[in-house]
Amino acid sequence: MAEPGEQLPEEVLALIFRYLPLRDRAAAARVCTAWATAATCSAVWHDTNISCDCELKDMLSPCLSACLNHVHNLRLEFEPSRAQSRQAATELLTALAGCVSNPGLRSLRLECHGEKPLFDAGLDVLQAMHAICRASRTLHHLDLRRLPFTLDDALVLQTAHCCPELRSLFLDNRTLVGSVGPESVLELLKACPRLCTLGLHLASLSHTALKALAAPDREPFVLLALRCACPEDARAPTLPDEAWIKLRSRHPGLAVELELEPALPSESVMRILQPSVPVAALRLSLSGDTVGSVRFAACHYAATLRILEVRAAASAQLDDALEFLAARCVGLREAHCFCVVRPSVLHAFHAHCPRLRSYTLKLTREPHPWRPTLVCGMGQSPPIPADAWP
Repeated sequence: MAEPGEQLPEEVLALIFRYLPLRDRAAAARVCTAWATAATCSAVWHDTNISCDCELKDMLSPCLSACLNHVHNLRLEFEPSRAQSRQAATELLTALAGCVSNPGLRSLRLECHGEKPLFDAGLDVLQAMHAICRASRTLHHLDLRRLPFTLDDALVLQTAHCCPELRSLFLDNRTLVGSVGPESVLELLKACPRLCTLGLHLASLSHTALKALAAPDREPFVLLALRCACPEDARAPTLPDEAWIKLRSRHPGLAVELELEPALPSESVMRILQPSVPVAALRLSLSGDTVGSVRFAACHYAATLRILEVRAAASAQLDDALEFLAARCVGLREAHCFCVVRPSVLHAFHAHCPRLRSYTLKLTREPHPWRPTLVCGMGQSPPIPADAWP
């Protein structure tokens, strides 16, 4: 520990300041010259989390505005239904777009909280995103999954033409309208040859895109996240099995995440759950038959399934299906069922899934939100409550 009157080295101060929220960094920068130097150095700002709800006051103070060109990885949280929070996020993104080329933003993740905004409330944020994409040719990762606004072709094409080094892009957000066309996705794949992770609404994916991903000169593709929620997804044509088989052959490590929402009719669900898709994560929140989907996954995704999430009404048939799945999907890492299950279901996952690391399998009703149970050690069977034995 430093003696009274002795100044800590700049690198030690920077290590401390990097864990401070934005307003505390601003306060530290006003203490003295040494602290200002440490609080505004590159090491403090390389990885930055900013909440526009908690840190509005000092969001763009002069000393902090100058630090934006040191930000490489940014997670920005705001509440879009609150005009002040949304305005702060827009101003920050606009300011960031003015300096991302020196040395360059690498990763941007937007997270929205609170109530859903009005239909046209996100135009200002989306315009700021266009500015970010125009300015940053060094952007590697862009995550818009938690952005509730409708994304369109213009944003995707802007990203494709201005961010050739892109590695991951998530567009599978919670919108009620799917407005990103398959042609824009195909253009994105052509313009960004290093893209290896992609999140989309199902309607944005096409047979041609799968063929492009399976091209011999394509770099390894590792994750395809597909959300099926809006009417366009329900009407999307079935992608040929042979296209999926070729894609799996070209990229043996490919994992597919499927998220199915209540808007999907039953006939669309069984059309989307194709045996040849290497589904690693399956999230079911259906208004219709969930039991059939769980059994289908047990029969066809046993070798690939690692995460299962089910939101459905409790029933003996669902319990039977979950036990059947547990016995077949021995590589499962997570199992989350948001309804009460019988004790034999919990026992089945403990008995057959040695790699299980967390689960939500409640035997009695509890206040929400339900928290998952964490398994103490990988490869170790967690203790089973006495009342869970059959």
